[in-house]
Amino acid sequence: METNATQLAETSVAETPTMIENIQAMGVEYGFKIIGALVIFIVGMWLAKLLTKIIVKLMTRHKVDQTLIGFVSGMAKVALQVCVIIAALEALSFKTTSLIAVFGAAGLAVGLALQGSLSNFAAGVLMIIFKPVSVGDVVEAGGALGTVRDIGILTTHIDTLDNRKTIVPNAKLMSDNIVNYTANDTRRVDITAGISYGDDIDKARAAIESVLGEFKQILSSPAPDILVSEMADSSVNFAVRPWCAPKDYWAVYFGVTEGIKKKFDEMDITIPFPQRDVHIHEHKEG
Repeated sequence: METNATQLAETSVAETPTMIENIQAMGVEYGFKIIGALVIFIVGMWLAKLLTKIIVKLMTRHKVDQTLIGFVSGMAKVALQVCVIIAALEALSFKTTSLIAVFGAAGLAVGLALQGSLSNFAAGVLMIIFKPVSVGDVVEAGGALGTVRDIGILTTHIDTLDNRKTIVPNAKLMSDNIVNYTANDTRRVDITAGISYGDDIDKARAAIESVLGEFKQILSSPAPDILVSEMADSSVNFAVRPWCAPKDYWAVYFGVTEGIKKKFDEMDITIPFPQRDVHIHEHKEG
């Protein structure tokens, strides 16, 4: 019995240094892993920040829209930080395969739930890159007519001509025709002026030319057109087509229309209007 007790004591004493050595070895091993993970995390986060700044500088140098710069730089920073975290976890011998699968499944579910928003987002990115419209343009798009005030990632803000704020989803705006009234440097104003068949055409043309000459907003090149466009039921119609800058369109349209009416009155040129003659025939019986 004494012999067995002595052997057990000797065995326990012999095993004690071995356990301590194992603990020390594990401490050294995991200590290096923890230090390595911290180094990867700190350096990786610094590199992610540096790369984000480089992306912003490159996009700014190429005059990319500020909205797109902010979005792309933000997405790039998040993506780089996620990669750094995964690399740090790998350094700790953490199995990240299942974690990546969970994130992938969650991303797919979120993508399906936000399908409409994602289409608006994609359309917004295309709008910012290709610039079919810009802030300040007068456009007809997405069922709205007015001035573009803001182009966001998901929606576009348009103020209508009577100053109503309209929010148009980018996907709807990009899926239809876009009429941009201010994209070009010049715009033609189409006005119809009618005279009676008894009036002199050359006299009426001279009157219209004098009216156009009173407006400084009307461009000399391209020159205005004054053409006899139609011999209607009760009038001979002129197509009056001056050119101006887009910002002067309505001033020219309303001003020339009023000016032609006043000039025709001054020169006794008749502006016809629809008339109907009623003839009554008396029927006598017997």
